[in-house]
Amino acid sequence: MRLFVALDIDPDIRKRIAEFRDQMRALAPEVRWVGPETFHVTLQFLGETERLDAIRAALEQVESTQIPLTFCGAGFFPNPKSPRVFWIGIESDENLPQLADCIGTALKPLGFERDRGPYKPHLTLARAGSGRPRPVRGERAAPGLLAVRIKVEGLPQLDFGTMTAHEFYLYESKLTPKGAQYTKLSRYPLAQQLKAD
Repeated sequence: MRLFVALDIDPDIRKRIAEFRDQMRALAPEVRWVGPETFHVTLQFLGETERLDAIRAALEQVESTQIPLTFCGAGFFPNPKSPRVFWIGIESDENLPQLADCIGTALKPLGFERDRGPYKPHLTLARAGSGRPRPVRGERAAPGLLAVRIKVEGLPQLDFGTMTAHEFYLYESKLTPKGAQYTKLSRYPLAQQLKAD
């Protein structure tokens, strides 16, 4: 099984991002555009594993509070001059990186390592080549994504809305000829934040 841990996105925000994606898609038809039904905020990618029961048990131990998320702005990996991944930015409070850290800590005894460096939340819209943030040898920037970058630079600040994440999920990813298909396997609720009097 190919697994990852992520937050889901509210339908209204998903719709607004999908409409923006459709506008940009015409500028770069040669790259792989992510389907709106698969939009999510990755907390940790696990890859191929058969340790489903152990992963579920580890994630049951994760404690965190509900998380505000604002979807705004856009950017490119590895950088705007050589774009191969196009993404929407995500702003939140300290609870989002803390949740990613808690998940990483819970899964580390099972042999799953977090990506090096600070957690950088984003929502991927399009990929070219390998789709990895760091280039694979011989990979070049996608010309269509350069056109997308020029278009985005001329737009006012992008704002797709704000939501509160009430839970996170363990997903299975199945690769098909039509792209990845995601299935939620388990749900993990986040505690309500206590309001100060």
